[in-house]
Amino acid sequence: MGLKKRSKVSAEFSMSSLTDIIFLLLIFFMLTSSLVAPNSLNLKLPGSNTKSTPSKEKLDDITIDRKGRFYFNGKEYGFNKLKQTLSSKSRAKRKYTVTISPDSKAPVKQVVMVMDIVRIYKIDGIMAAETK
Repeated sequence: MGLKKRSKVSAEFSMSSLTDIIFLLLIFFMLTSSLVAPNSLNLKLPGSNTKSTPSKEKLDDITIDRKGRFYFNGKEYGFNKLKQTLSSKSRAKRKYTVTISPDSKAPVKQVVMVMDIVRIYKIDGIMAAETK
């Protein structure tokens, strides 16, 4: 009778291939995370200053109502006229500051459009958000 011995199955598991895969995934995620640039606006948050000097100059105010209309110091302006006005005022003054006062229900697109104008012409913008 030719009975063969059964070979025992080894319960060992080789971890070397698994560590290679984990190492390659780690390198991949480190490289791709450094290439991703966030799509966001660079906003300056209000901070405190040890010396506060009140300004004697009245700031110009840009208001955006809930229907997306633009107002400059209380007068309704179209987008292009607002852009031209801010351009000429920023060229006339060395340091020009405006307040942006959107309505709480104002379309975000219009608010961002005004913020873009302020950024393009290097105007200091103060966001006066309404809270209700």
